[in-house]
Order: sequence, then C-alpha cells, then structure tokens
Amino acid sequence: MRHGDKVNNLGRTASHRRALLANLAISLIEHKRITTTLAKAKALRQYAEPLITKSKDNSTHSRRVVFSYLQNKDAVTELFGPIASKIGDRPGGYLRVIKLGFRRGDGAETAMIEFVDFNEVYNPNAGKTRAAKKTRRGGARKAAAVVAPAVEEAPAVVEEVEEVVAAPEVEEAAPVVEAAAEEVAPAVEAVAETAEEAAPEVVAEATEEAPAADETPATDEEEKKD
Repeated sequence: MRHGDKVNNLGRTASHRRALLANLAISLIEHKRITTTLAKAKALRQYAEPLITKSKDNSTHSRRVVFSYLQNKDAVTELFGPIASKIGDRPGGYLRVIKLGFRRGDGAETAMIEFVDFNEVYNPNAGKTRAAKKTRRGGARKAAAVVAPAVEEAPAVVEEVEEVVAAPEVEEAAPVVEAAAEEVAPAVEAVAETAEEAAPEVVAEATEEAPAADETPATDEEEKKD
C-alpha cells in the first residue's frame, strides 16, 4: 500500500527513475515538446521545473547543479541560453500538460508536455511584454485614510475662523477696549507723578531715623569705665 506516498515511483527503482526523468528532461529541453504517458508527464513537470528556475541565475554554481541532474552539456547550454531568456519574466509554471487520450496498445493514458512560452499558437500572451507588477505598502493607504478627512475638513475650519474674526461682536469690542485704555492712561500717569514727588521725602525720613556712623551705641564695658 502507498498511503500518504506522494511520489509516483513509475514502477522503477530509484536509479532507474532518475535516469528516466533525466532523459525525458533532456528531450524536452531539446525539442520543447514531447509526448509520453500522463504519469510520466506529471512526474517530469515536478522534476524539470526546479531546474528551469535554476536557469534564471546564469552562474557557474547553477550550471553545475543542473548538470549534476542532467549530465548533458548541450542540454545545459540550451537551458541557460534560449530557454532562460524566453521564460525569464515568468514566476513559475513553465510547463503545460495536455491530455491526449488513451494509447491503443496497452490503453495507457497519454499526454503532451511542452514549454508554455514556446507554443505561439496556444499561448494568448505570446509576443507581449509583461509589465512589472507595482506593489504599494499598506502604510501609505492608512496614512492617506487618516489625512483625507483632515484635508476635507480644513476649508470648513478656515471659514469658521474667518467668521469669528469678522464677527460683529469682535468688531464692536475693539473700540471699547481702546476707549478703556485711554481713560486709564491719565490715572496711571498721576500715580507715577505722585510716586516721584514722594520719593525725596521718604529718603529724608529714612536718613533722619538711621543713626549716624559716629553715634554708635555705647557698650556695657564703656559705661562701667565712665
């Protein structure tokens, strides 16, 4: 029983299965489209797509990793050359599996597996340049949502301030304040003149009450001597 076993062994040993998938991948890279059984096509898609993703990074390390699976220099050169330039903008899903029906000999279900970008007839986006997707941060939307109401309310606030400044009460209060200041000004001047006139008399009284420097009070010892 194969409960929970997600890997289709294809009725082969591990080494035989690896060799089979490597040969199928080499044929697919060379011809861009092959016909095989449905089970092999699905297994090949899982096997080949990670290698195709590796081809986007044209480095020595990536080439050596792919060569360790395929063991074919021509296939590696083709994969990192025309195929990589063709599927460079695609984020995944490089291969397509199309069912073809049942084989007459043994009744096995067959399918065609091909590169999506190399089928000019079936691909509706062939020849079109894919625009880069623009992403926006959520913080900008939140800030806009917070600022928008304040911006909308700003004209109303300005109008309210203008109405308060231009209100009749404010205009009527200004002359009253000016009149009160004119009435208080003479009283303030009179208080200042009185303070100036009284200043010399206060100084004279202070000097008379203060003892002179020569008339210091006698101590107890001096009184005894006398």
